[in-house]
Amino acid sequence: MNYKVKNSEFDHFSTLARDWWSKKGKFRVLHDIQPIRIEYILEVLNKKNLNNTKILDIGCGGGLISEGLSKIGANVTGIDFIKENIDVAKMHSKKNNLNINYVVKDFEKEKIDSKYDVIIILEVLEHLNNWESFIKKIKVNLKKNGILIISTINRNLLSKFLTIDIGENLLKLIPLNTHNFFKFIKPEELEYVLTSNKFQNIQFRGLSFNPKKLSWNLSENTKINFFCSCVLA
Repeated sequence: MNYKVKNSEFDHFSTLARDWWSKKGKFRVLHDIQPIRIEYILEVLNKKNLNNTKILDIGCGGGLISEGLSKIGANVTGIDFIKENIDVAKMHSKKNNLNINYVVKDFEKEKIDSKYDVIIILEVLEHLNNWESFIKKIKVNLKKNGILIISTINRNLLSKFLTIDIGENLLKLIPLNTHNFFKFIKPEELEYVLTSNKFQNIQFRGLSFNPKKLSWNLSENTKINFFCSCVLA
């Protein structure tokens, strides 16, 4: 592992930790797409509420998705390797009387002694040095026929232009230096690794921004942001 790169990721997100729950702050895009993420997860699981579904949220940050899933009945464990993120998540969930199990843990290096019905990894893979090994390790913590849900960014010139050049550098919608273009992942690359690790029923959906309505929606366009769901055989 390149620890210099790992430490730069740690430093970057540590400095942003206090801003997680500011809807107009540096994570405002995540707040904007929160309803779409929840909609997609419920669509994949084919449920209106999650009724104690055991979910692991890897890279939970300040707890946005963990809280959203807890509010509709899920039994959520959220993990993040940045202590400041977990501190924020714990404080916010306590304020909202939500029973979420938050743990400081680096999934790349540490084990989790439990299995889950669902594992979600949202906007995480594109920050890892070896996402292929990460996928392989996930299988250990997913029950048979368990569901894996991923969101990440496609790798092409259009995604670079819109995400980094426009989103980060020009409009400042995303904190500077959040993304590295060379870590972006093509859907076909992800599909190959998932298939190699005995995941089945691999499905992709796009996450698109409508500039006229200034809103996000699920779509069939996976050229920039996309979701992926699959089932462990």
